[in-house]
Parts: sequence; C-alpha cells; structure tokens
Amino acid sequence: MEKQIIASKRLGEEYIKVQHPTGLTILLCPMKGFSTAYAQFGTKYGSVDTRFRVDGEEDFAQVPEGIAHFLEHKLFECEDGVDAFERYAKTGASANAFTSFDKTCYLFTCSENFEESLEILLDFVTHPYFTQKTVEKEQGIIGQEIRMYDDNADWRVYFNLLGALYHNHPVRIDIAGTVESIAEIDAELLYRCYNTFYNLHNMVLTIAGNFDVDSALAVADKVLKPAKPIKIESIAPEEPESVYKARVEQEFEVAMPMFQIGYKGIADKDPAVNMENMVLDEILMEVLMGETSPLYETLYTQGLISSGFAGEVMSSRDYYCSIFSGESKDPDKVYDLLRNEIESIKTKGIAKEDFERAKKSIYGRYLSMYSRADSIAGLMTQAYFSNVDAYYVLEKAADATLEKITERLKTYDNAKSAISIVKPISA
Repeated sequence: MEKQIIASKRLGEEYIKVQHPTGLTILLCPMKGFSTAYAQFGTKYGSVDTRFRVDGEEDFAQVPEGIAHFLEHKLFECEDGVDAFERYAKTGASANAFTSFDKTCYLFTCSENFEESLEILLDFVTHPYFTQKTVEKEQGIIGQEIRMYDDNADWRVYFNLLGALYHNHPVRIDIAGTVESIAEIDAELLYRCYNTFYNLHNMVLTIAGNFDVDSALAVADKVLKPAKPIKIESIAPEEPESVYKARVEQEFEVAMPMFQIGYKGIADKDPAVNMENMVLDEILMEVLMGETSPLYETLYTQGLISSGFAGEVMSSRDYYCSIFSGESKDPDKVYDLLRNEIESIKTKGIAKEDFERAKKSIYGRYLSMYSRADSIAGLMTQAYFSNVDAYYVLEKAADATLEKITERLKTYDNAKSAISIVKPISA
C-alpha cells in the first residue's frame, strides 16, 4: 500500500495520502486534541454530468437531469430494508450526503464508534440496491423536494441567475432536476450511472479529526473490493461566452427584494488554474465590495444593502462565474453602481492598501478552515478532484500579488454580467 506525506511548511501540518490496492485514494488527517472525527466519501460526479462515455464506448450516453442527486438518495437504501441512517443510529454518528454540480459526497461525524461508522459508510456506498418499485416511490419524494425548492426565494434567485448567465450548460438546471426529468429515471439508468461514476478510481475518502490511521485503513481493507481502472469523459453542450439574458425578475412572498449579480467567466482546462483564479477572484471581490471598500460604504450608508451582503466564486471543470448577493430596496441601483465601480477601478487601478487589506481578509478566512475537521476533509476532497493538495488555496492566497488581481479584474466584463431579482408580490 503506497503512502505519501503531504506537508505544509507554512502551517507546520501534514496529512497522509494512501493509494489503496482497490484503486481508491484515501486522505487521512489525524488532529491531536480533537474529540470528534469527520469522514467524507466522494465521487467526481455531479448534476452537470448528464452526457458521458467510458473507454470503449463510441457514443455518449444522455441521462435525465437530476439523476446524480436521485442516485444519492437511493444509495442510503439497502436490500435488507434497513437503511444507512438506521445503522448509524446504533453507532451514534450523525450522517448526511450532498450532491453539487460536480461531485457527490456521503459523510458522517462521530465522537465514538468511529470504525463501526466508517464501515457503514464504505459498505452502503459500495453496495447499491435499486428496484423499479423503490425508484417510483423516490420519484414522488424528490418531486415534492423540487416543488419545495421552487417555493424557496433564496434558491430561485440563485438558479434564475444561472439561467440568465448560461444558454445551454446544465449548471443552469436545478441540481435535483425537474419533476419531468426525474420521471424519466429508472433502475437501469441508475445502475448505469452508478457503475460509471462510483468506480473507486473516480472516488476519494477523506478523514480528519480524532481517529487512528491504521484502524481506518483496516476498515477499508475489510470492506472494499478492487475495481478496474476507468476513464470517463463527460462533456457539456456548446456554451457561448455571452450571457443568455441580462436580467430576470420574479415575484415572491418576501419582505425586501433579494438580488444576485453574476459575472460569467471562462473556465480553464486545468482545474488547478481554476482553483487559483477562484482564490484571486475572492480577493478581488473583497476589494470591490468587501465591508471596508468605498463602494460597500456608499451602498450601506444609502441603505441600498444590508449587512448580509456576500460574494462567492463558482469554479469547476467547464463553468466559472463570480456572484454578488444580498437584499436591497433598489437592486438595479446596486447593479449600476457595481458596474460603474468595476469600470472606474479598471481605469484608475487598484490601490495597494485596498489590495493588501483584502488579501489579509481572504488569507485569514482560508487559514481558519484548517482548524476544523469538517472543513479540512472538504478541502481535501475538493483539492483532490482538482489535482492539487489541500494546502494549495492557502498558498495561492499567500502568493497573490496586485499584478495578478489586476489581471483578474480585466476578465470582469459588464457585457457578460446579469442580475436576478426576487421582489415582493405586487399589491
């Protein structure tokens, strides 16, 4: 069994990378002084993977939108009728799972019975059981979930924005799919997707906190079976650089209008470059509209935004965008002022003190993530799927320069931006 130490000189910390004989990569970060352990078992398979093929196949398979999320739900069920949550109840572990645009992860946290809980995790994820009857039952459950999110203002303002930014890319579609798309899912399709993406060579197990490395590996030895290497090609439809529409508005039962402003970028073919650009753009967004920025002060003093204003970067294999979100009595005014500020800073340049302040803020935000077992496990998963190590983002934040941030500013094109607004229902 091949082991490698991944170390950070900056932090004086390290974790272990194990290439398990079954094909699974295992990343282990024991943390002294912690009372809990956190484990995450992830596959590089998300909601955008609706067209794919493996080596030896000539044609791409086209599967219904929402099938990755559907599969996540179904994996908790077992052939003997005892689902994974019932099994975790006996160990005292708290378990969950999530599907994002580019990955699906199953996780638990516990303060005791770690080995038993890890065995449950590895066992149910690697032993699927689907029947047409249980699939049809789940279609009703997930259909209700989709309708629930259709009535969620935060969710709608977000996906309305993605629908405005993107013409064809499946990132514009709700991760759970639509009621119509999930109606097309059957047991055969679920097994097809499972056997493609839940290959151990396409997965990673990350563990952080209070646990014993040898005991964790012993559980993996016991439960996992060797998998044949697989090469998966997943492609998205052709996507123009332009936005689909510049503005989308929807009425909802909200007290104050909510908004999200997005800038559509171009994803690099190298996932490591996307990760670096994500860090740089987070610093840039802090420069533009962080709490210490002139624009934030203007917006706040004029009552145009609340303290809940935030920004995030969506960075992945073939999509990339930066999003500003918040509440405002006049979202269009916020949008105008942001666009004007971007053009102004492009002309006059970024002040060095503004850059240094933003850099320290983002560096501190990343630094704090290494003190929590759950965030370390999440970072190890994200970094592994991006072909970098878990300390990469911290190093890129530390290495950020004014010149690099200035180059990133050039990619913020107002012509490739859009605003999504959810406003109170008209009287």
